[in-house]
Amino acid sequence: MAKTSIVARNEKRKRLVAKYAAKREELKAAGDFEGLQKLPRNSSTTRVRSRCSVTGRGKAVYKKFGVCRNIFRQLALEGKIPGIRKSSW
Repeated sequence: MAKTSIVARNEKRKRLVAKYAAKREELKAAGDFEGLQKLPRNSSTTRVRSRCSVTGRGKAVYKKFGVCRNIFRQLALEGKIPGIRKSSW
């Protein structure tokens, strides 16, 4: 499990991105890069990290499923992800 503060920080970044999305697009279209620099750093989409929805892990997260590899494997073996099963040949 990731620290709660790290997960909370990422959630705060997501809120800021949503809040300033329209303003950022407006400034980009106008070519006002000085105005963009005055916006909060965390309002940029590149500052948001994809994290596992179960554990909060920041590495090895599958975007399609929203979980990290460990949880993905666990859910797949339990048969909780439709269409996914362990391969054997």
